[in-house]
Amino acid sequence: MTLLRRVRDYAAHPDPLTAACNRVALLVASNQPFYPLYLWWIVGGDWQVACWTFLSTPFFAAVPAMARRNALAGRAMLPLTGIANGILSAKAFGAPSGVELFLIPCGLIACLAFRSSGRRIGAVLLAVTALAGLLHGHYGAPLGHFDASDYAHFRRLNAISVAMLSAMIVWSLSRARSSSVPR
Repeated sequence: MTLLRRVRDYAAHPDPLTAACNRVALLVASNQPFYPLYLWWIVGGDWQVACWTFLSTPFFAAVPAMARRNALAGRAMLPLTGIANGILSAKAFGAPSGVELFLIPCGLIACLAFRSSGRRIGAVLLAVTALAGLLHGHYGAPLGHFDASDYAHFRRLNAISVAMLSAMIVWSLSRARSSSVPR
């Protein structure tokens, strides 16, 4: 069995919306090892602090396993892990990095990943996302050092990444919602 087939099987779920969340989680987990390389190449500065973001990788990778036990818990784990990663990243890089933009995909997931039976969970997750946004500027000194030029590159990198991830989330979850049985 090929690696790609194993990943597809791991992400699979009878509920199309949960399966879509599983794929998003695995996409994020698979991209995290490359983030320090992007920073080294595009941003510069203390790009090594990006290794702190690896703390969330096992949680993103565990979303499908959680979803097998409880679909709602698996879907909720995805934005919660993203919020925690966003807060950790903002502390590591500083607010000027624009890394808090990654709260936008968390909010999109909160809005799109829950049907009528989980609407309250989605509303709570959206509120938690908004509360995390209120932390802006309250992280203290960043763990890494970046100058104004580094931060300009950082913001551009993060804005492009957020736009692409957001488009993928909207497309994937909207498509799954249209093929799901309302619950």
